[in-house]
Amino acid sequence: MAAVRALRVAVRQRPGLGPAGLRALWGGRSRKEERAVEAAGVVPEQEERSEPSLNQPPPRRRSFVPPEDLQSCLESHVREVFGPSVPQDWQQAPLQEKRLKHRLLAGLAAELGLAVPNSQLHHMRRAGDVLGFYRSPVSGGSKMDELAAAELPPNLKIVWQQ
Repeated sequence: MAAVRALRVAVRQRPGLGPAGLRALWGGRSRKEERAVEAAGVVPEQEERSEPSLNQPPPRRRSFVPPEDLQSCLESHVREVFGPSVPQDWQQAPLQEKRLKHRLLAGLAAELGLAVPNSQLHHMRRAGDVLGFYRSPVSGGSKMDELAAAELPPNLKIVWQQ
């Protein structure tokens, strides 16, 4: 309502902004112009919608299978990063200091090929938490790939257009 009132005040203050000026301001056409376009047989261009389309599947994640020597690899990284201050049980080593946590996780990501996602970083409070993360395998496909491969009801189909 306030916008309409402000527009009416602007029209009164500026005599050049009548109905035709307002249509030009808002990008509209007069009825005469629309009839002339229809009579000429020219189809006005429709504005493209800016909605995201699902023409392609989302990018695939890389699969990860934990190596057999994961525990020894992680232990060596922890001992390298923490130095002599590593507790007797290295899995209880705290990751409170951000610099040490970054060095440990960056080294593991480079060696193992899987980085801890940002959404999981706050869960990594000890070296044992990092071990738990890297123990779980990661499948290479996306959720949409899994849905497409699963047995779906007959009224549901997933088709990617390419």
